[in-house]
Amino acid sequence: MFPLKDSIKSNSFPILNTIIIVFNCLVFFYEVSLNRYQLSLFFIEYGLVPVKLFLPADVVSFGDKILPFFTSMFIHGGWMHLIGNMYFLYIFGDNVEDLMGHYKYLVMYIVFGVVAAITQVLLYPNSNIPTIGASGAVSGVMGYYFIKFPYSRVKTLVFIIIFVTIMEIPAVIFLGLWFLMQFLNGSSQLMYSTAGGVAWWAHIGGFVAGIAYAIYDKKVYVYKRNVQW
Repeated sequence: MFPLKDSIKSNSFPILNTIIIVFNCLVFFYEVSLNRYQLSLFFIEYGLVPVKLFLPADVVSFGDKILPFFTSMFIHGGWMHLIGNMYFLYIFGDNVEDLMGHYKYLVMYIVFGVVAAITQVLLYPNSNIPTIGASGAVSGVMGYYFIKFPYSRVKTLVFIIIFVTIMEIPAVIFLGLWFLMQFLNGSSQLMYSTAGGVAWWAHIGGFVAGIAYAIYDKKVYVYKRNVQW
């Protein structure tokens, strides 16, 4: 399933969501300018490497342990990694920013990303593989959307064997199925004790954080005259 757009029109321009997308792209363009060796060092320094967090302070300083929790969510490993994350953020982030308010949205986006990173560290504390990407933060945005926009519908490109069709799927079903896929893949990864590849548990941690904050947040979206394709 590939989302094309949702049915909820924002009441305001998603300025910070747009800035986040642009900033992620700028960081990636910087990555592209690096050679392979420089890029490896960049990932190790600014990506989140769980095992580094448990090294003595004289080996890795406290600041160098904390900084990657924030910087890692703005680094991507390839074009598809970047495009996938930014596209989902573009689809779901505008409405979340509209409901939260601009500045709170930025704060919570970072909080979701940090919670996602912590989740990954707790599950794989001995991993020496850098965890990078906005997936955890974006998952938090999607978790918030899952709770706050139950009447939204997602126009979705659906692939059925050799057939392709477009369907309107309720957001709770689309995002619910998405989360189920993350959980099944994460459970499989744990079962086979592999830490490489996709950070499924970061996605799960971010999504749950988004749900938790949405339940705590009492703001309710007004749907009148705001639903359109």
